[in-house]
Amino acid sequence: VSFKYEGTDRKAIDNISLSINKGEFIAFVGESGAGKSTTIDLIMRFYDPEKGEIKYDGLNLPNINKRSLRSQIGIIPQDTILFNESVKNNICYGSKNSSMEDIKKAAEAANAIDFINKLPNGFETIIGERGTKLSGGQKQRLSIARAIYKNPKILIMDEATSSLDSKSEKRVQEAIDNLIKNRTVIVIAHRLSTIIKANKIFVFDNGKIIESG
Repeated sequence: VSFKYEGTDRKAIDNISLSINKGEFIAFVGESGAGKSTTIDLIMRFYDPEKGEIKYDGLNLPNINKRSLRSQIGIIPQDTILFNESVKNNICYGSKNSSMEDIKKAAEAANAIDFINKLPNGFETIIGERGTKLSGGQKQRLSIARAIYKNPKILIMDEATSSLDSKSEKRVQEAIDNLIKNRTVIVIAHRLSTIIKANKIFVFDNGKIIESG
């Protein structure tokens, strides 16, 4: 697969090829601008490759309904996206039916139940625009609770612990360990602690995969 963004001649992805098996934990590593996030964007079909094919179970990506594809994928971005809504609504955001029991289970698995219960109105507490009333670690655990609640078959994490101190990172890492069971996981990582359990690591450099193992 190759791809370049509009208005530039530089290939963001330059003739890469890889396969990911169901249930594997895969890590993408490399410097900023190496092509890791672009590869994720292509997997999610935010863009189409200019050369090559991306296939799921042998089906060419353009033949798969976008809504259907993205309903199977959960994302934990580096910058957590939260809304000026209740904790409860932030966890079940995007789901058609919300079950309080499942929301609480997701919060528990995400190591978030303790701090939620200490909030003024628990799960009904409004957390402010972009979650301004929460710490970095609390925001990340809410983001993980949302992913657990969605229960996706494929999970993509973009350096979910990069901005945390070591104490918060430990709690978030425990939450991630609960989340990755029985899923296909792709992680963009800068910290080795995030990828210690990976089945396979792909090293990106200048739009190419230069090593894997």
